Amino acid sequence: MDDLLKFLRARIEEDNHAYAYVAQTFGGEALLDSHLPMLDLIEMLAQDYKVMEPTDARHAGLTYAIHALAQSYAEHPAYQQEWRP
Repeated sequence: MDDLLKFLRARIEEDNHAYAYVAQTFGGEALLDSHLPMLDLIEMLAQDYKVMEPTDARHAGLTYAIHALAQSYAEHPAYQQEWRP
């Protein structure tokens, strides 16, 4: 799971850099329909997973959610098929 979390954080960082470029080039209004809030949510879930005990009743659901969210990057060359939910 650590590899998946590293992969997700790298994709989030790439996306944030792309959005920063768009905002700088076209203005902040160009980001109104962006998925920046989703990037923040993914980062929060990844942080929660890191501190959550495996015995926590929410652990299995959070694991599935992270795998499902990572699937949006399935076309990326570093995505691993074993990460599919």
